[in-house]
Formats: sequence, structure tokens, C-alpha cells
Amino acid sequence: MRKTVNINKDWFFKKNTGEIPQSLPTDWEPIDLPYTWNGTDGQDGGNDYFRGKGCFVKRLLRSDVPDCDECYIQLDGVNSSAQVYFNGEKIASHDGGYSTFRVRLPEINDENILTVIAENSPNDRVYPQMADFTFYGGIYRDVKLIGVPKNHFDLEYFGAPGITVTPVIRGDNAEIRINTYVKTETPCQIKYEILADSEVILTKITADTEAMFIIENVHLWNGVKDPYLYTARATLISGGSEEDSVWARFGCRSFEVDPQRGFILNGREYPLRGVSRHQDRPKIGNALKYEHHKEDIDLICEMGANTVRLAHYQHSQDFYDLCDEKGLVVWAEIPYISHHLPYGIANTRDQMTELICQNYNHPCIVTWGLSNEITMGGASAKGLLDNHIMLNELAHSLDKTRPTTLAVISTCGINEKYVHITDTVSYNHYFGWYGGNVHMTGPWFDRFHKKYPNRTIGLSEYGCEALNWHTSTPEQGDYTEEYQAYYHEEMIKQIIDRPYLWATHVWNMFDFAADARAEGGENGMNHKGLVTFDRKYKKDSFYAYKAWLSDEPFVHICGKRYVRRTEDKTKVTVYSNQAEVELFANGVSVGKQKKGKYPFFCFYVENIGKTLLTARAGDCADTAELQKTDTFDESYRMKEMQEVINWFEIDTPAGYYSVNDTIGSVISTFKGKLFMIKLAKVLLLGLLDGKGKKKSDGISIAGFKPNRNMLELAKGFTVKRVFVMLGGRFSKKQILEINAALNNIKKK
Repeated sequence: MRKTVNINKDWFFKKNTGEIPQSLPTDWEPIDLPYTWNGTDGQDGGNDYFRGKGCFVKRLLRSDVPDCDECYIQLDGVNSSAQVYFNGEKIASHDGGYSTFRVRLPEINDENILTVIAENSPNDRVYPQMADFTFYGGIYRDVKLIGVPKNHFDLEYFGAPGITVTPVIRGDNAEIRINTYVKTETPCQIKYEILADSEVILTKITADTEAMFIIENVHLWNGVKDPYLYTARATLISGGSEEDSVWARFGCRSFEVDPQRGFILNGREYPLRGVSRHQDRPKIGNALKYEHHKEDIDLICEMGANTVRLAHYQHSQDFYDLCDEKGLVVWAEIPYISHHLPYGIANTRDQMTELICQNYNHPCIVTWGLSNEITMGGASAKGLLDNHIMLNELAHSLDKTRPTTLAVISTCGINEKYVHITDTVSYNHYFGWYGGNVHMTGPWFDRFHKKYPNRTIGLSEYGCEALNWHTSTPEQGDYTEEYQAYYHEEMIKQIIDRPYLWATHVWNMFDFAADARAEGGENGMNHKGLVTFDRKYKKDSFYAYKAWLSDEPFVHICGKRYVRRTEDKTKVTVYSNQAEVELFANGVSVGKQKKGKYPFFCFYVENIGKTLLTARAGDCADTAELQKTDTFDESYRMKEMQEVINWFEIDTPAGYYSVNDTIGSVISTFKGKLFMIKLAKVLLLGLLDGKGKKKSDGISIAGFKPNRNMLELAKGFTVKRVFVMLGGRFSKKQILEINAALNNIKKK
């Protein structure tokens, strides 16, 4: 029978080498797996983390290898390309850093040297190459040896488990088709079994690699309320002996996506409301253990989400298993992202094939994502459309039970052909952060829905960044926890009113590393998470979603990290899913409020001396503190990494424009429009580089060329924020000179 041995222990590692040692290099760094070499430099900013080769070496004795006819090595994640050597002989290569691959070991000696070269160097053929997250190099998931007899379930079929289970609901029953993939040298039969609660309920023995069953009065996999799982087991029998066995858990459910009613699970409307997830952690990057995945799942479930978009690559089998167990509906996708690579077409095909084949049995997965924001460089890139058509057809050929989808960037027009290839579609919109204002989101979807009423539409990304900065007057782009909370309150209100949105996913559940970033006063990070990178602090916005989505009774006072305040009367926001909230200040009731349409409660409290706040809702209570100060506590204000332009340096004469005004406001006047046209030649056409010198190549903003849709979003930016986003391209002196010019233009 099959035997599996984990070999994560006792490796030796050397960075920046492709050397293939002939003997065990004991002078190299001793490590255990999982491991990444970018745990520090991939998280500290500067976009200078090491991208190259690293060599991993392990000694394998014959006694370490399972006693078997054939032995395979299974690598669950090597980023982003791998070469595998055994006793100096190359036995495999693999492109794609997020999926499992296997290779059969050749003749095994008494003592053997296993070598794996991992490489995350930039190239033009393996995705991802350009994206807003760190591409950690290394062997960051488990490595195992699998020993099997000559007759065995196929271990070389795209890293898949050798068994697929397809349930179809027929009234109160479920029709179950089980397919197996085998390699045999002698005649074999296969015993198929279905187990419920660890007991065998159905059995069939046949020579066929397919078997059909009917489960009567089936127990449905019913989302977070009741994620019931069955098990399918297949055993290979030859000469009366059991030679190999594989199994898969599966869930019986039906679902559809309706353009008017949204997502429907088991015949009932089931709005998908949740988050996206990046997997990395401080210092260890993607080199996670099971307890890390379990902590993430527990936080997502505490918030009340019922769906997770697993961006932007294949995640660990541990996490898919946990989603099965918790009833979370999953959007799974490949890292075909940002820019189409003409030489990367084969890699998208390979990664899509592996994603589907390896994850087919997970009931949590309801859609395959083909790409994310792939039109950053424009939708007309040569081969982009054909590549999506190919991937869409491939996904349907491998899995006829699940629809395909796309995550489309805001700046891509809704009439582009590529937007209408997949079965469903979602947009990544950051109105209120990267442009426009937060109230633009709902109306945008209404326009799409009106023009394409039979097209399912969802919101695949939305969010804004927050660190430990605070203010009583939150503004777009200030990176405060208060603005993030306000932003998500407004987004929740708009989503509630639009049940046709088939799925909505906050970007992101957790802060994550993006080494190229320099925002918010902490380089190397994307801070859009509802929870901090270390998972230690739940931002106020986390509780806004918990109040909306969770049934667990609770109450939460916002602004716990914002204690010292200058105003005489201060706003205190409380989130709760209970029917009524009462707030007390030093034991005295400030007032009671009943929950309306939205689970947000707002009180105004006299700010005198020290105040202990207590919120009560049903049997729940929460506390916070306030302290009156005469001057603003500068520890609450964002520390910008570039030249800081203080608010008092910006002249804002009454009735005239300044860099604090939005582009949309400025261009609403004739003189303002003329001024902004001249400025656009600098910012968008690249005629000047900020130092007065000519440029011929133009510039890109956030990685893509400006277009009409992008300019519409830009109307919501203040002029100052445009310069901040250009990352130091313009000096403080130049910005103040532009401000002085705007001071001469009268407001409308």
C-alpha cells in the first residue's frame, strides 16, 4: 500500500547559487522546510529583495525512503521555478510557484543526494512578474516522499490526487460520479466506497475507472450553516490484494449565479459577502504552517464572512480543506496578472490545468478565475484576448460544473470584449481611495447592470489603507483608521442595497507585503487589511463587517487607539449586531440608539479630562478611554517618507483654488481646466520629467498608461495627492509653486 513520508527536516541551503553539489555541503546553512529567503528583504520596501536562485540539498538514506516499487517526490510549493536533481542527475523542472508537482525518483542507492534549485528571478514567461505583492523565493510548502507498488493511482497527472468526485443534486438525492486515474502492469479492479461520518454507506467493485452512485436523502454541503462532507475512497486490487488507495472529501451542493438575484446555493439566495486573502506573514513570508492557516480561517469566520477570494494564485491544500470544513465559498485563480506576457501563454495554460486538477474535489470552490487586472497596460495587448478565450475553454473542458470569472481593473471599459468572455465577471473598484469618492461605487454598478442586465456582475476588490494614524476629521488618502472605518461603512451601505452583486470581496483581510510600496509611513507593505500583518490587531473596519455579517452577539467601540483628542465634543462610533446600544461616559448615559438599516451607531461625547467609555448592547459590553489635550498628538499623524508638505505651508485663500482641491473641482471652471491641461502634459504625456527635462517615453501611474477611464477616476483626487502618488517625481518646491498658480484661479 501507499506510504507517505514528510522530509521537511535537515536540509542545507545556499542563496544565489545554481551549484549542484556532488556531496552533502555541511558548510551551508542548515534549515528545515518550509523556507523562503525573502522573509526580511521582501517586506522592508525599496523593491530590492533578492530575486535569483537558491539551492536546497538533503541527504536521503535508503532507510529514509518508503519500502516500495516506485518512489515519488512531491513538492507542494517552490517559487517560482524549480529544477530537481537526484544524485547529480536532473529529473524534473517545473514553472509555477504555487502548485504541487511530483517526479519519480530513479534508482535509489544506500546514500543519495537530493537537490532542488528554486528560482524567483524576473523573466518573461512565468507568472506572476508584475503585481502588488512580494514573490517570495524558496521551498515554502511541504516536501514528501510517496512510495507505491507497480500498480498505483497515477501520481504524474498534473499533481492531482488520482481521484475526482462529481456530485449532481437530483431532488432529495445526489448522483455521484467518481473517476480514477491509474497506472497498472497487471489486471486490476477498483473498489469504490462512499463514507458518511466515517462509516461506509455505498460500495462498488469494478474494473472501470468510473463508478456511479446515488446517495438518497443526501446531506447537503450548505455553506457556513452546515458544511457537511462525505468521503470517497478508491482502492486498487490485484490478485485479491489491496495495492494502493486514494481518497477525497466532497460536498453535495447545487449553486447558480443569477444576474438579478446574485449567488444561489441549494436553491436559496445566498449573497456572497467576504474578503480576499494573501497568505504571507512577518519574517516567514509564504512559508506557513497549518496553525497559520487555521488562525486566518478563524479570523475570517469570526468576522462573519461566507466567501474568500484566494488571490492571486493557488493556495495551500490546508487552506482549501479548512474552507471545505467551515463552509466558506471560494473563488480560486491563477496568477495571470497585471500585464499579458506574449511568452507566458503556455504557463497560464499549465497553471490553470494544475489549479483545476489539484482542487477539483473541493466543494468550497465555485469559480475559476482566469486573470486579475490584466489590462493595466491596455486591453488591446496582442494575444490577450485569445489567451483568455483559450483559458476559458480549457477551464470548461476540465470542469463542466463550475463557471469562470475575471477580476477587471476599474480603468477597463465595460464594453471591452475580454470583459464578456467568462461566465461571470467582477470589477476591482477603489472609488474613494485611488480616485473618485466612495459614493461612486454603487452608481457605477447600477450603470453596468442597466446596460447588461443579463450579465452577472460582482465586486472583486475594494478597500483603503489604514495604519496606526488617527484623526477626528478623516479624509481620503490620510491612511487613518478612522477613514478606513468610514470608507467601509459607506461601502457596506451600498452593497446591502444591491442584491444583484453576485459576490463582494474586501481587499484585503490582512495587510500583506509588497516590497515595491512606499506608502502610509511604512515601506514594503500594503495596509488595506482589516487585520494587521501579524494578525494581532483587528482594525475598526473589521468590526464594521462583523456587525453586518456575524450572528455572534458583540459590541465594539471604535477609536481605541485614538485616546488623546483636542475637540471639546468628540464623535464616538460603535458597531454592534444587537438591536440597541447604550453608551456611558464615566458611568453616565450619553444615550440609547436602536439599530436601523445599518449596524452603525454614532454618539457625541463631551471631551473633558479623562473619560471611560462603556458601550452596552444586550449582554455585551466594551470599553475605551478618552483624554482631553490642548494640542494634537503628533504620534497620530502619518510620517511621510518623502519631503513633507505641512498643511500650514499650503496657502488656501478664500474663494480660490489650491492643491487641496480635487481635480474635478478645478476643471469645473474655464481657467482651471486650461491650467490642468497644461499640468496634464507634465503628468500624463511625460513631456517633462519634473526637473524640466524632456522625456519621450511618457509615464505610467501605478503600472499602467493613463486612459479615459483612469482620468475619470482622477477627478476625485486632490491635486496634492496626485503628486504624492507619483512618488517623489516632483519636489516640494514645485508643488508649492503649482499651489501658488492655483491660488490665482477663482472657484466656481
